[in-house]
Amino acid sequence: MVSLEPVLDKDGVRLTVDESVATVTLTNAAKRNAQSPALWRALTQAGRSLPGTVRIVVLRAEGKSFSAGLDRQAFTPEGFDGEPSFVDLARGSEADLDATIAEYQEAFTWWRRSDIVSIAAVQGHAIGAGFQLALACDLRVVADDVQFAMRETSLGLVPDLTGTHPLVSLVGYARALEICATGRFVTAEEAERTGLANLAVPGGQLDDAVRDLVAALVAAPRDAVIETKALLRGVQGRSYEEQRVAERAAQGRRLRDLAGVGD
Repeated sequence: MVSLEPVLDKDGVRLTVDESVATVTLTNAAKRNAQSPALWRALTQAGRSLPGTVRIVVLRAEGKSFSAGLDRQAFTPEGFDGEPSFVDLARGSEADLDATIAEYQEAFTWWRRSDIVSIAAVQGHAIGAGFQLALACDLRVVADDVQFAMRETSLGLVPDLTGTHPLVSLVGYARALEICATGRFVTAEEAERTGLANLAVPGGQLDDAVRDLVAALVAAPRDAVIETKALLRGVQGRSYEEQRVAERAAQGRRLRDLAGVGD
């Protein structure tokens, strides 16, 4: 495997770029890739640092766990050094609290940009914020030891890092409610069966499976993939007839482009 110079390497996040494929790696294996505001800012920076050549972004994690979720230090009175504690946030203004959570969410929103396809390669525990980070990606390939869980409700909180929309879209309202309200583990078999995972493989085959998927995605013309992704992402907000119109418009753009008469 070719060693690439990191574009970014800070606060438990490393970004490397190999032409059309970028890899974002969670690197704090000693803490099971527990998440913090500093890590979220680094993830946001990774998204902003992607060169225009990048078509595919792979999200992976070092160690046995993808991410154990929010670092429990967040729940201590002092919180993280240099960061407002949860108590401080709760005592502040509603506007400040909303703005802070919105800033945290930015680490989870860019993975669905129309110009890239993102793939989460998930092994071991993906809990809470870890589950939501995997859900932020377009596609998920999981190892057979994966254990997803949404534990926020057991802490008296709600999932607020953009995970609720994709979860309901993938598994439906009733199953999503049951997963979130009980905080139970979702195994690889269930994840694949219910659509949470595109593919489940033995742990030793995870990297190879992701590599094969990346190769298949890169083989397709970029503009066609971008248009198709936009069409599929917009389905939930459109009626059947509106989707027909969107399909015609997208195909018109593709045909004009292929004929060399596009804008």
